[in-house]
Amino acid sequence: MSVSKRSIKVPAYLRNKFLIATAAFTIWLMFLDRNNLLSQFQLQSEVNKLENQKEFFRTEIDKTREEQRELLSSPEKLEKFAREQYLMKKDNEDLFIIKEATSDK
Repeated sequence: MSVSKRSIKVPAYLRNKFLIATAAFTIWLMFLDRNNLLSQFQLQSEVNKLENQKEFFRTEIDKTREEQRELLSSPEKLEKFAREQYLMKKDNEDLFIIKEATSDK
Protein backbone atom coordinates (compact mmCIF):
# COMPACT_ATOMS: atom_id res chain seq x y z
CA MET A 1 0.00 0.00 0.00
CA SER A 2 1.32 3.33 -0.93
CA VAL A 3 0.88 6.56 0.92
CA SER A 4 -1.39 8.01 -1.71
CA LYS A 5 -3.93 5.22 -1.29
CA ARG A 6 -3.95 5.58 2.48
CA SER A 7 -4.74 9.28 2.72
CA ILE A 8 -5.39 10.87 6.07
CA LYS A 9 -8.76 12.48 6.41
CA VAL A 10 -8.47 16.09 7.67
CA PRO A 11 -11.68 17.67 8.89
CA ALA A 12 -12.97 20.55 6.82
CA TYR A 13 -12.71 23.10 9.61
CA LEU A 14 -8.95 22.46 9.90
CA ARG A 15 -8.53 23.17 6.19
CA ASN A 16 -10.25 26.54 6.50
CA LYS A 17 -7.50 29.15 6.24
CA PHE A 18 -9.63 31.88 7.83
CA LEU A 19 -10.27 29.79 10.93
CA ILE A 20 -6.58 28.96 11.25
CA ALA A 21 -5.62 32.64 10.85
CA THR A 22 -8.20 33.70 13.45
CA ALA A 23 -7.01 31.06 15.91
CA ALA A 24 -3.36 32.06 15.40
CA PHE A 25 -4.25 35.75 15.86
CA THR A 26 -6.20 34.99 19.04
CA ILE A 27 -3.35 32.95 20.49
CA TRP A 28 -0.93 35.73 19.57
CA LEU A 29 -3.04 38.36 21.34
CA MET A 30 -3.72 36.25 24.42
CA PHE A 31 -0.23 34.94 25.13
CA LEU A 32 2.52 36.35 22.93
CA ASP A 33 1.72 40.03 22.51
CA ARG A 34 3.15 42.76 24.74
CA ASN A 35 -0.37 43.46 26.01
CA ASN A 36 -1.28 39.85 26.73
CA LEU A 37 -3.75 38.66 29.34
CA LEU A 38 -1.18 38.44 32.15
CA SER A 39 0.05 41.99 31.66
CA GLN A 40 -3.52 43.27 31.43
CA PHE A 41 -4.36 41.53 34.71
CA GLN A 42 -1.29 43.06 36.39
CA LEU A 43 -2.13 46.52 35.07
CA GLN A 44 -5.72 46.24 36.28
CA SER A 45 -4.60 45.21 39.76
CA GLU A 46 -2.20 48.19 39.80
CA VAL A 47 -5.06 50.50 38.80
CA ASN A 48 -7.24 49.09 41.60
CA LYS A 49 -4.44 49.58 44.13
CA LEU A 50 -3.90 53.17 43.00
CA GLU A 51 -7.64 53.89 43.17
CA ASN A 52 -7.68 52.64 46.77
CA GLN A 53 -4.69 54.83 47.61
CA LYS A 54 -6.38 57.78 45.94
CA GLU A 55 -9.49 57.33 48.08
CA PHE A 56 -7.37 56.94 51.23
CA PHE A 57 -5.44 60.12 50.56
CA ARG A 58 -8.61 62.05 49.76
CA THR A 59 -10.06 61.12 53.14
CA GLU A 60 -6.76 62.06 54.82
CA ILE A 61 -6.80 65.43 53.05
CA ASP A 62 -10.37 66.04 54.25
CA LYS A 63 -9.37 65.17 57.84
CA THR A 64 -6.35 67.45 57.67
CA ARG A 65 -8.41 70.33 56.28
CA GLU A 66 -10.94 69.88 59.11
CA GLU A 67 -8.13 69.92 61.70
CA GLN A 68 -6.64 73.01 60.08
CA ARG A 69 -10.01 74.76 60.14
CA GLU A 70 -10.38 73.94 63.85
CA LEU A 71 -6.86 75.11 64.69
CA LEU A 72 -7.19 78.37 62.84
CA SER A 73 -10.58 79.12 64.38
CA SER A 74 -9.36 79.23 67.98
CA PRO A 75 -6.04 80.47 69.46
CA GLU A 76 -6.46 78.10 72.43
CA LYS A 77 -6.65 75.06 70.17
CA LEU A 78 -3.65 76.30 68.19
CA GLU A 79 -1.63 76.72 71.38
CA LYS A 80 -2.63 73.26 72.62
CA PHE A 81 -1.64 71.71 69.28
CA ALA A 82 1.74 73.48 69.27
CA ARG A 83 2.48 72.37 72.84
CA GLU A 84 1.52 68.73 72.20
CA GLN A 85 2.94 68.19 68.72
CA TYR A 86 6.01 70.44 68.70
CA LEU A 87 6.80 70.54 72.43
CA MET A 88 6.64 74.33 72.54
CA LYS A 89 6.56 76.16 75.85
CA LYS A 90 6.28 79.62 77.28
CA ASP A 91 9.35 81.45 78.58
CA ASN A 92 8.47 81.01 82.24
CA GLU A 93 7.69 77.29 82.01
CA ASP A 94 9.75 74.15 82.40
CA LEU A 95 9.04 71.26 80.08
CA PHE A 96 9.42 67.65 81.19
CA ILE A 97 9.26 64.90 78.59
CA ILE A 98 8.43 61.44 79.88
CA LYS A 99 9.10 58.60 77.49
CA GLU A 100 7.73 55.12 77.93
CA ALA A 101 10.32 52.50 78.69
CA THR A 102 10.78 50.00 75.90
CA SER A 103 11.90 46.50 76.60
CA ASP A 104 14.72 45.22 74.38
CA LYS A 105 14.20 41.48 74.29
